[in-house]
Amino acid sequence: MNIQSITIRHLQMDLLAPFTTSFGTFDSRDFLLLEARDKDGTVGWGESVAFHSPWYNEETLETNWHMLEQFLIPLVLNRDIDHPDEVNDLFQHIRRNNMAKSTIEGAIWDIYAQQTNQSLAQALGGTKQTIDVGISIGIQPSIEKLVDLVRGYVEEGYKRIKVKIKPGWDIDVMRTLRETFPDVAIMADANSAYTLDDIEHLKQLDAFDLTMVEQPLASDDIIDHATLQREMTTPICLDESIHSLEDARKAIALGSTKIINIKIGRVGGLTEAKKIHDYCLAHDVPVWCGGMLESGVGRAHNIALTTLENFTMPGDTAASNRYWARDIIDPEVTVDNGVIHVPDKPGIGYEVNRDVVERYTVAQKTYEA
Repeated sequence: MNIQSITIRHLQMDLLAPFTTSFGTFDSRDFLLLEARDKDGTVGWGESVAFHSPWYNEETLETNWHMLEQFLIPLVLNRDIDHPDEVNDLFQHIRRNNMAKSTIEGAIWDIYAQQTNQSLAQALGGTKQTIDVGISIGIQPSIEKLVDLVRGYVEEGYKRIKVKIKPGWDIDVMRTLRETFPDVAIMADANSAYTLDDIEHLKQLDAFDLTMVEQPLASDDIIDHATLQREMTTPICLDESIHSLEDARKAIALGSTKIINIKIGRVGGLTEAKKIHDYCLAHDVPVWCGGMLESGVGRAHNIALTTLENFTMPGDTAASNRYWARDIIDPEVTVDNGVIHVPDKPGIGYEVNRDVVERYTVAQKTYEA
């Protein structure tokens, strides 16, 4: 591969319904869509999952654009690349900024898969033809509203229900859900809303047979989570704390987590995500793929990653129509009774609809070798 041009687009897409977590409410999604073009004309697509503000981590849409323009794009333009893993190595001297790195690395993985006549899933080593998926539900105006939403998704066949929690919206919520849906796989996602002072409070969640509690404590912590896990029978899943294979190794060694949520953007790309997957597989720690309100491009990358062997738990990659009136890919991602059929076409397996992309684009710039 030899990348000759890269175009960054800033897209803004309205969500079908507000999505609320412990750190804020989203009515729309701003993100960067990256198009890379190889010397032979092959086009690959990547997506930044950074938000407009630094709620989830320190990165934002604006800082991602800056990092891509000033540091990352110059490293790959007009450079001979045999395999996408080399991109991970090229970026090693740049600290963090993982979402920016993932944006461009994902596009190069797409090109590589097309040029080797493989689906992205196959290029990564995935073998599954279908993946089980769950749904992520934000904080609702009332428990009654939440129960109605959960009932609808259970009837649609989603394999796992993830519910956002925060202090004041937790124990009663999970108790009601478990009483209403005794046989459904349910998990709670706290997005770092608690501290060790809440141990006795959080231990009440053990009564509800939850699949896991995701990231209850600080986003940069692996020490206090080990203390909390020793006190709880419910498995703790780490999300925001895991940015690399080294983070995963240390968290597992400390007993801070029994499950890891792998998000491609958070860990810096598909290569690092695969390394974390392989390490967790060797250490009997199951993994699953979390969501970041992606458009169809990011969703396609998640689907491909989830075909790897140790993704044994349903992820957050719901259907396109869960979030968007019109996604940017053809066909849109659909869910059939809680299952997504993995595309087998070369690359990400979906066509980017340029007319729809143009409709959502608010800014763009092209960089050439």
